[in-house]
Amino acid sequence: QVQLVESGGGLVQPGGSLRLSCAASVSIFSLYYMGWYRQAPGKQRELVATITSGGSTNYGDSVKGRFTISRHSAENTVYLQMNSLKPEDTAVYYCNALLVPRNYWGQGTQVTVSS
Repeated sequence: QVQLVESGGGLVQPGGSLRLSCAASVSIFSLYYMGWYRQAPGKQRELVATITSGGSTNYGDSVKGRFTISRHSAENTVYLQMNSLKPEDTAVYYCNALLVPRNYWGQGTQVTVSS
């Protein structure tokens, strides 16, 4: 079983920045990948960013160039640095991890981008 705990969400003005954290209960290198997804009310869950155990990253088209996923192995933590935030980035952001054969999700952290 893998537990994921997100933090760092909040209210930010357009153009601002936030950094989300996802702390895992196991070594992040034991996970096939970790990532961030988001879901706005009435919309499907959307890929934001992923990072594999080898460090390869992937980003959703809507955030590429603005968001960066990174990791701090000593703390079993993955981060999502979000810059140049837009109102359309408003969503609940969920941490995700794959430890074959199961997929794990955190409880989510709310990000609201509004003036």
